[in-house]
Amino acid sequence: MKAQYAILRFAKYKGPEIGHIEAHNERTKEKYASNPDVDTNCSHLNFHLATPERKYRAEAEKQIAEAGCRTRSDSVRMVEVLVTASPEFFKGKKQAEVKAYFTEALKFIEEHQPKDTIISAVVHMDEKTPHMHLCFVPLTEDKRLSAKDIVGNKKKLTWWQDKFWKYMVKKYPDLERGESVSETGRTHIPPRLFKEAVHLNRMKDQIIAILNDSNSFNKKAKAEELEALLGRYIPGVEEMRTKLKKYDKTYKELTEENAALEKKLASASKESVQKKLEINQKLNELDELRRTVEVLPPEVLQAAKKVIAHKQQEI
Repeated sequence: MKAQYAILRFAKYKGPEIGHIEAHNERTKEKYASNPDVDTNCSHLNFHLATPERKYRAEAEKQIAEAGCRTRSDSVRMVEVLVTASPEFFKGKKQAEVKAYFTEALKFIEEHQPKDTIISAVVHMDEKTPHMHLCFVPLTEDKRLSAKDIVGNKKKLTWWQDKFWKYMVKKYPDLERGESVSETGRTHIPPRLFKEAVHLNRMKDQIIAILNDSNSFNKKAKAEELEALLGRYIPGVEEMRTKLKKYDKTYKELTEENAALEKKLASASKESVQKKLEINQKLNELDELRRTVEVLPPEVLQAAKKVIAHKQQEI
């Protein structure tokens, strides 16, 4: 039986991106092309343990103003906690049992963060593994806006992992403690990035297909289709390139770890083979991300310039 881990992760957000997080968490989009794991046919099974009273950003600004805190453009206004467990933990569990797990996790968060700072706590049942997105304003008990004090450095993240596991294992004794970033020395790569990469790669394939299919008869229609795609693809690639810079160390470490396991395969145990397979999967995902942010093919860049020039002529 595979190990079952209690999982708790934090992310900090400063401003405009809060709206994107809200759209994902609250399922306000009609389609989720960039996230193929979302099965909208099951979205009715999602449920709130803390329902937002207003927009995430508006609620954050309201709480910050009421606390009398000053903010800068780079101030963290919202912290998101992702709570879940290994997929094996949820196998065979009914929705009531799943709800009980996340209710217990919410109680844990409320023991360490003022309840009135929580904006939303929503459980997603429409993806592969049930998970809860809990968002709160990082206000301390003495009304200071300080994500650093709450989420802290590596030492504080280890503290959160320890406390969470000790709290949850009382009710769920099969759960094991998840590894913290400070122990692995490795930055966690958000699954959302992998999903964005898949979406961008599909878009790139569409762009190349349009270029290959263009001729004198359909030139205008194809140019309009290409313009719409490039308008989304190019900014997406640039944003992805920036995001990936922080994961260079992760890629290097996974590569080295994989090479070390390769040497041991002759006398490998079942566990080490399984670990190698898991690392290979991560490396493939990282390679996919890297391919996504490579320089655009010359023909795509040329087409982009034509689209821009065409638009300027119309103005």
